Amino acid sequence: MSEAIAINAALNAPNRQYPLERTRNIGIAAHIDAGKTTTTERILFYTGLIHKIGDVDDGNTVTDWMEQEKERGITITSAAVTCFWTQKKEEGLYKAREALAHRINIIDTPGHVDFTAEVERSMRVLDGAVAVFCGVAGVQPQSETVWRQATKYKVPRIAFVNKMDRTGANFENALNDMRKKLNAYAFPIFLPIGAEDQFAGVIDVVNQKAIVWGTGDIENEGLKYEIQEIPEGLKEAAKQALEELIDAVSNKDDLIAEMILEEKPISSEQLKAGIRRLTCKIEMIPVLCGSAFKKKGVQVLVDAVVDYLPSPIDIPSAVGHELGSENMLDVPTNDNGKFCSLAFKLWTDPYAGKLVFFRVYSGQLKKGDTIYNPRTRKRERVSRLMVIQGSERKDIDSVYSGDIAALVGLRNITTGDTLCNEDFDITLEPPTFPEPVISMAIEPKTKADRDKMSEGLQRLAEEDPTFHVFTNEETSQLIIAGMGELHLEIIRDRLKREFKVEADSGAPQIAYRETITKSAEGEGKFIRQSGGRGQYGHACVRVEPNEKGKGVEVINEIVGGAIPREYVPAVENGIREAIKSGVYAGYQVIDIKVAITDGSFHEVDSNELAFKMAGIFGLKDAFEKAGPIILEPIMKVEVTTPDEYQGDLLGDVNRRRGVIQGVDAKNGQTVLNATVPLAEMFGYATAIRSLSKGRASYSMEPMNFEQVPNSVLATVLDAAKKKPAARS
Repeated sequence: MSEAIAINAALNAPNRQYPLERTRNIGIAAHIDAGKTTTTERILFYTGLIHKIGDVDDGNTVTDWMEQEKERGITITSAAVTCFWTQKKEEGLYKAREALAHRINIIDTPGHVDFTAEVERSMRVLDGAVAVFCGVAGVQPQSETVWRQATKYKVPRIAFVNKMDRTGANFENALNDMRKKLNAYAFPIFLPIGAEDQFAGVIDVVNQKAIVWGTGDIENEGLKYEIQEIPEGLKEAAKQALEELIDAVSNKDDLIAEMILEEKPISSEQLKAGIRRLTCKIEMIPVLCGSAFKKKGVQVLVDAVVDYLPSPIDIPSAVGHELGSENMLDVPTNDNGKFCSLAFKLWTDPYAGKLVFFRVYSGQLKKGDTIYNPRTRKRERVSRLMVIQGSERKDIDSVYSGDIAALVGLRNITTGDTLCNEDFDITLEPPTFPEPVISMAIEPKTKADRDKMSEGLQRLAEEDPTFHVFTNEETSQLIIAGMGELHLEIIRDRLKREFKVEADSGAPQIAYRETITKSAEGEGKFIRQSGGRGQYGHACVRVEPNEKGKGVEVINEIVGGAIPREYVPAVENGIREAIKSGVYAGYQVIDIKVAITDGSFHEVDSNELAFKMAGIFGLKDAFEKAGPIILEPIMKVEVTTPDEYQGDLLGDVNRRRGVIQGVDAKNGQTVLNATVPLAEMFGYATAIRSLSKGRASYSMEPMNFEQVPNSVLATVLDAAKKKPAARS
């Protein structure tokens, strides 16, 4: 037994079916309509999980199982499925490989920006990802977003250029887009044979072979392929691609570089090993191509997942924070270690109840075991474990390190909680989520619906970290806030379908923010005398702008006991309360530094409430002197249109206070890149359809907050006064 095999055997529990080195946890991520769900569906078919291929347009795919997903043809919630893949010696490209089965846990993620939280939490627990790109459009705005999310969580990835059968498909353009827009060290390991309606197969660059799929009706097209010699006209391109690939690997991999220096021949297996090493270290992106809809290129994509994406033991161990100290602890990937996992998604299932999706990093868990939540300091017994196959649930007896599964019946769990052994008191880093950018008031149509609506909104908020529910203190209205119009529309639809609640809602409102432009000092006094013991609190504060994106900092600069130590937290609480509720127009304050500099107290009349009020008054006094401004969310917008509608759409963007960042020609169409205030984008879907006779499309994502121009400031302030319930 070799040293590597011995080490792997020591890491694995003796009764697990698929060892760690043959486990893959991957996500399928991309811009909306790039073909993620179709690619996932084809993978499930070829791995034998399903026996009839579903299609997004027909609403019968495994991972798009919600009614809203079937109706709209989009993915709304990330769906986890488990499948198995065996590379057979006699059929596959890799003759030297043993016919070993691999377990692949796949998470199909949404492409729409409103559901970006689903991508965020999925990336947090994945070991690798397949980034899908449209062969026609290349890198699109949401492609960049999911790429950043994968980079943020250090997720190795491979790229799949899909839709090579579509009119306008261009593999080279998509590859150059990745290098230019994503700064990716991307190199093809497969090249297309033909394109558009002539797309017939791919060239395996590493093995210098052609793979050609069958032709015929769509139902049978692409089910079988043949490995052939490369067509004469493509041999030179294939040879050049191999040379470029070897050169690219040798630039970053010492073993391949050493072989080149010593003028040793590099076998396909050695080159593949070098590509795998770089991919696992996120230093290289292997690029494949195909047509998931036509079932071409999917089998080799799954081979590439096995060959190049890491197993749980190929990447650095998870790291957690030891509670009660500043120590960081490693969580080694080992079935025989202490149990440690991360709850990354909550979902209310109509049949099973509350599901907690979790990723196991260390140890193993069986039915009947007790798990511990360091956040709540409580233990719970595991009554039921399952793996999810889209809408189907399969009960299992145990899970091991590297597995993704679901628990049933746990209470008081939130997204990002660590679940572990009680003697392993550690918290893993939870995923982070963006703040909502849009809100609206909502109320039940009947009094009978009030309790049901409250329960439904609470459950939906537990499931979705970017969906917030709160009550406006001034009007007692219930406010819901989310990432966009579609997000809140889906929430209302789920309320109606899943919780049988009919609700009325107000017009969407923008989540404006407040900040300051200069430093200022302020003073707050709270003095009450009403016979008997009075109240006295006095605090002086200084405010100054903070760096953009740094948030709010509150600093205690009190010296000499001007405010007793026990009252300083009360002043801070008052300041933070004023920051949350807003000062200038009732919107949350961001990016400021607040220092508590001075104050005074009364031996008898001072108390925490008085100093809290002094903190509120002090911040307001300083804020009003510091050049307060209102900030609005700005969206990055990309519009793709036939050339004849370019002028009309440019004019419309300008009317919406948009700033054109660039106009590009791509595949016979014009692509407009702009930044536009979110306030001006309501109803844009209808407008763009009307202006282009339904032929243009657009996508947008949050970019930053910018100052509201004076020309519209009065309108924003008036709306704030009239509709306090809409603030967030």
